[in-house]
Amino acid sequence: MHRLLCLLACLSIPAFAQPAKSAKAPAIRPGEWSPIGFQQSVPLGNPEQLKMRMHSLEDPNAFDVSKEQFMILVPKSYKKTDPHGLFVWVSPGDSVGLPKEWEKVLADKKLIAIGARNSGNNRDVFDRMRLALDANDNLRNLFTVDDRRVYVSGFSGGARVASMLGVTYADMFTGALCFMGVNFYTPTFDKEKKEVYQARYIPNDEILAMAKQDCRYVMVTGEKDFNLNNTKAVFDAFKEQQFKAVEMFNIPGQGHQAPAAEWLKKGIEFLDEGKAPLRK
Repeated sequence: MHRLLCLLACLSIPAFAQPAKSAKAPAIRPGEWSPIGFQQSVPLGNPEQLKMRMHSLEDPNAFDVSKEQFMILVPKSYKKTDPHGLFVWVSPGDSVGLPKEWEKVLADKKLIAIGARNSGNNRDVFDRMRLALDANDNLRNLFTVDDRRVYVSGFSGGARVASMLGVTYADMFTGALCFMGVNFYTPTFDKEKKEVYQARYIPNDEILAMAKQDCRYVMVTGEKDFNLNNTKAVFDAFKEQQFKAVEMFNIPGQGHQAPAAEWLKKGIEFLDEGKAPLRK
């Protein structure tokens, strides 16, 4: 979703109407997970951008995307003349780790899925963000992408990273789908346990305004998920902060595990809501 060129200039954010021509020529097998690598990072993921968008006092570590490996799943139905959306996954572990049964939903919804290896909870959060940003940007040079459908998602700790990217990079992602984990930029209150969850980042005001108006957010939890109360508190905060499009699914009997494919489908359908088909 490459937008806001005038606003970006005011924010000292480099324009990025054209993605970097930096992807290695991939040997991608449609319908199967295939390895892929990239040579160049998107400028919007540089240390200055990350610090500005998060209001971080910490300096990001050195990062070289050419040393990273990603896994990509391209639907068999993909054609260059038929734009597909992107589903950028942030794993809580070192493998990409999407459930096998989710693959049909991603194919049916015309989403190209990608996730980085070695992007789990033990990795520096800035690295995890840059891996997702670089996946987003580089794929635009390889595939015909529907810019209205560029989603970031994850499970547990990966979902927390996805939730921050979905707000702080609202000019690169049109929505976030967070499974069993979510962060927010203000303190939130657990009404049952009377506990406060601290703010995890501070977004840039102009990008935040875009997130509230233009992007869509889904939180998926379960009645036995240990992040249930946290997720409910953050959902309430999204509503209180007047985000235009936010939904939460609380799955009966669900614990802290990836849910059945039907909940992925429901989440994607909410993110897709109101988006008319592209004219060919």
